[in-house]
Formats: sequence, C-alpha cells, structure tokens
Amino acid sequence: MTQEFVLRIFIAALLGGAIGLEREYRAKDAGIRTHFLVGLGAALFMLMSMFGYGDVVGTPGYRVDPSRVASQVVSGIGFIGAGTIIFQRHIVRGLTTAAGLWVTAAIGLTCGSGMYMLATAATVLVLLCLEAMNFVQHHFGARNIIVTFLTSSHEAVASLLNRLHANGFSVTSYEMKEKHTAQGDFSEVSMELKVKRDKYESQIVGLIEHLDGMTIERIE
Repeated sequence: MTQEFVLRIFIAALLGGAIGLEREYRAKDAGIRTHFLVGLGAALFMLMSMFGYGDVVGTPGYRVDPSRVASQVVSGIGFIGAGTIIFQRHIVRGLTTAAGLWVTAAIGLTCGSGMYMLATAATVLVLLCLEAMNFVQHHFGARNIIVTFLTSSHEAVASLLNRLHANGFSVTSYEMKEKHTAQGDFSEVSMELKVKRDKYESQIVGLIEHLDGMTIERIE
C-alpha cells in the first residue's frame, strides 16, 4: 500500500511540474518548483484525508469526514495564488498563473485519490490551453506598456499623441505631473499604451524615435 501512495504523490508532483515548466518558460513568477510542490502537497493532503485516520474509524464518539482535509486545500491554495496577482496602474497581472496553481492543486488531489488518467488528461488540457492562448495572443492580441518621460513643452506632448495614434498605438490613459528641478520646470508624463504583440519591438523603436526633445525615464 505504501508503494501505491508513493506512486500517487510522485505522479502528482510530475504533473504539477509539467505545468510549472510551461510557466517557467514564460518567465512567470510561479515556476516549476512552486507547481511541483503544490501538486505534491495536494496529493499528500488527499492521502492523509483518505487514509490517515484509519486507527480511529469506528471508534465511538469519532466521526471521520475524508473530504474535510482535502476541502481546505481548495481554500488554502488561494493564499498562494493571491501572491502571484499584481494590480499595477489599472492592469491586473498574474491571474493565469494563479489559476494554474489552483488547477495544479486540483490535479494533485485527483492523483492522491488514485485517478491518474483523469489527472493526466487535465494536465494535457491545461498545457494545450496555455500554449494555444499564447499563440493566439502573440499573433492577434495586444499588450500594455507604460512609458514615463520628461518634457518642458506641453505642445510636444500633444504632438506626440497625434503621432502615436497615426502609427498604430492606442493610448489608454496618461498622467501629467509638474516637476520643479534645478535645471528648470518639467512635466513628467506617464502614458499607458496598447500595442500589437507581433509588432511590439518595431513599435517600441518607433516610439523612441518619436520622443524628440523628451527624456525617457522608464518603459515598463
């Protein structure tokens, strides 16, 4: 029986690691180690929930619910997933990775209960979803970038906006703040732009070429 338990956690860890490998390849915050441990831990909790209380089963006054420990994994994984979600300048990042951790925990629980084929099928579907959506987004989707620069001319900002629209950029928001320095008075402009993913590099080069008389502070 112990060998069977070891096989279950081993498969859970491998399947979780497969999802984590994809996240690692995409340079996401939660990679192979995190997903490996989530899958392993979820399977271990499932095994403990199902078989860890056999010595008290049937004892008067004791009621054993095999789903109690496993159900806490579902809510507990939310704390780890929340740590991968970042809200920055009206953009939410990390939701896909958080969902990946959530489904990895489900795959671990499934392995812990001995349903290997179902867990494997779920892993294949997750990987297909991640890769297929990455292909679609790369060729048809858009991504947001945030550019912050300094300028001493408000007219230059208006001219830049017109040129950005003419060159395929979509300006979703921008913020302007006045800065007083020893070199003079400047306006700090922070723009959030949406660009096509397949033309990202060329559009960034075009953006830099359009910033005449402006000093770039950062591009995110």
